[in-house]
Amino acid sequence: MAMPFLLLALPFILFSPFFSSASDNTLTKDSSLSVDKNNVLMSPSNTFIAGFFPVGENAYCFAIWYNEPFCNNNCTVVWMANRDQPVNGKLSKLFLLKSGNLVLTDAGRVTVWSTNTASESSVNLYLQESGNLVLKNLEGVVLWQSFDFPTNTLLPLQSLIKDRELVSSRSQSNYSSGFYKLYFDNDNVLRLLYDGLDTSSIYWPDPELMSWEAGRSSYNNSRAASFDPYGNFSSSDGFSFMSADYGVKIQRRLTIDFDGNLRLYSRENERDKWSVSWQAMSQPCRIHGICGPNSICNYDPSFGRKCSCLKGFKTKNDNDWSLGCEPEFNLSCSRNEETSFAQVRHVEFYGYDFHFYPNYTLDMCKNVCLQRCDCKGFQLKFIKHDYPSDIPYCFAKTLLLNGRRSPNFEGNIYLKVPKTASFASEQVQESKLVCANEVIKVLDRVYAKSHQNGLIIVLWFSWIIGAIEFLTIFLVWCFLIRTHQNSSVEIANQGYLQITTGFRKFTYSQLKKATQDFSEEIGRGGGGIVYKGVLSDNRVAAIKKLIINEDNQGEAEFRAEVSLIGKLNHMHLIEIWGYCAEGKHRLLVYKYMENGSLAENLSSNKLDWKKRFSIALGTAKGLAYIHEECLEWVLHCDIKPQNILLDSYYQPKLSDFGLSHPIKRESHEISRLSRIRGTRGYIAPEWVFNLPITSKVDVYSYGMVLLEIVTGKNPAAIEDRRLVTWVRENIDGNYCNMKKIVDPALDGKFEMAQLKSIVMVALKCVDEDKDARPTMKQVVEMLLYDEKEKSTV
Repeated sequence: MAMPFLLLALPFILFSPFFSSASDNTLTKDSSLSVDKNNVLMSPSNTFIAGFFPVGENAYCFAIWYNEPFCNNNCTVVWMANRDQPVNGKLSKLFLLKSGNLVLTDAGRVTVWSTNTASESSVNLYLQESGNLVLKNLEGVVLWQSFDFPTNTLLPLQSLIKDRELVSSRSQSNYSSGFYKLYFDNDNVLRLLYDGLDTSSIYWPDPELMSWEAGRSSYNNSRAASFDPYGNFSSSDGFSFMSADYGVKIQRRLTIDFDGNLRLYSRENERDKWSVSWQAMSQPCRIHGICGPNSICNYDPSFGRKCSCLKGFKTKNDNDWSLGCEPEFNLSCSRNEETSFAQVRHVEFYGYDFHFYPNYTLDMCKNVCLQRCDCKGFQLKFIKHDYPSDIPYCFAKTLLLNGRRSPNFEGNIYLKVPKTASFASEQVQESKLVCANEVIKVLDRVYAKSHQNGLIIVLWFSWIIGAIEFLTIFLVWCFLIRTHQNSSVEIANQGYLQITTGFRKFTYSQLKKATQDFSEEIGRGGGGIVYKGVLSDNRVAAIKKLIINEDNQGEAEFRAEVSLIGKLNHMHLIEIWGYCAEGKHRLLVYKYMENGSLAENLSSNKLDWKKRFSIALGTAKGLAYIHEECLEWVLHCDIKPQNILLDSYYQPKLSDFGLSHPIKRESHEISRLSRIRGTRGYIAPEWVFNLPITSKVDVYSYGMVLLEIVTGKNPAAIEDRRLVTWVRENIDGNYCNMKKIVDPALDGKFEMAQLKSIVMVALKCVDEDKDARPTMKQVVEMLLYDEKEKSTV
């Protein structure tokens, strides 16, 4: 019996991914790591892994990455030896030769990378706990280390010095060298560079500033930058920063991402998601080359950055947005009478001017551009001087690169276009730039065929028969265990929800019957659909059917809402009666609100001034309760009129706690969030600029709701800061001019004192500086004070 078992087990031993010619964290002289056997090196505490990492179909790079459970091919890579020349998935090896040289061979034949080292004494390759791969001899002399050759990431205490640079990846899924670099320039200043296929330009620090204006010093020759495990970064040119979570010794990495932004990431351990604790560029569209030539970059906090072609241009390659757009028209130098100029407002194309002309009028700029065939257009903007008025400057362009739209940019671009009907309009329209998936290239490799002898054939035959038997038994066993575990987990989870919340657990069939097969829809959002239903005890309910997406986001929101509302009890919070967690179904059962949402009532003009003020005050009380008065403080994260429901007496009830998050009582802050939460038009600037998230983000959203209650204008439809600017410009610091901003649906029927109070509070709440905003408790006090003053008059 021993021999058949040995024959069965031998292939598993030989070909197991855990069988390696290397020890746990060391590769010795005259040994190798093989791509076929999944050989790896581990750091002493298993934080890092070094081995062959898949970068495409049949393509591998020797790399170092964080040891993350179940990350598969999406692990966090911090270093690569051959990022631009992947090796084959068969017969490729990393050899530590007797000579002391470390070499990487492709399919056992071609050397694609080496350390070019030599040693007469014995050498070992170690993976240190810091993530540094080190080649040492017996005397302890470091012959080579990965920290000296970074790719796109710096780790704590790893230095970036002269002649070293960080180079971004090509894309999120393409690990080859991209277009963005962090390096020390010849003037000793640390810079970010876009180095494209045809052009290059520096975009950080701001190229419009002198080095000293950007807080940098060129009077140094050390050219060194690094950061410590606590999140403190310092550079020899005087630039430094501290991470948002500075002071805590956790996992950190500084990475130049494929989009050209330099970001510091942090997390507590390998099971957490990385969060951005600092970034170089708060405005992504200022990164050069991000959308390619002849295109415009637009940034929306809710939807991120997007690229678009100018009218008359089309995408050059749908599979690569960095190539930008190309014209669909031809211009002839000999027929200037057929040439016109199309204006694009508040758009800047940075750089590539063949000349600039101070104090030039629009017509003078046009004449300059018409005289040159290579002129693509010109930028006209006013620059402040110590003169009675600003001076117009004309920047004539040979290329239209680094285009971005900004409402705050005081200038316009004038494009040279044919004088045809399609360009007759003053404003050039945009078309969406499609960003298609990258084409996966299969590496074409030829392998040497190994000669099999009779014994190996017998071993393989025995292995196949044994593997089939083993696999059959294993699959049956896994199925039984998994079925039992799923059943147990579901029962345990449901029991936990009932114990911690005290809510009633409904079955799916009960709720299906209550809603008459989900026939009457009363609301809909990104997280689910709400139906009206009548329970068996004749109570009218609003039943929310959650959408569970691939990221399991709906499940997380379901648990957040049930667990949080179960601990909260306030007259201005929605009342939950029960839930359903059956199979894949996740439903929440609320008390039905007869008058729907604040959003519905504002759009249908059903609210008089008395109701509006009462809703504003009640909502503030509900927020003050969850922020500071309940046992466990909570941040709502999605305050908007759609989430403020009105009962039969038009009393407001805060609802939809699916995005909510606990707040630290001592600091009013959230520890860490992996993504922006909220709705466009109501999102505070902190979310966009990766600043610390506190209860003041809810205050900002509440301020936008107040402005909507007063004006009837939806900030999500017209951009929030435009609404704020419009209100401020109309009252112009004089609260007697309130009538200009009041919702026409009120027909002039409102209390002036209350109106002044709400507008004053709203403008304080939407201050861009979070520290200048009041707390919700202070908001309630201000509104109650003015209400008390009104009643005593």
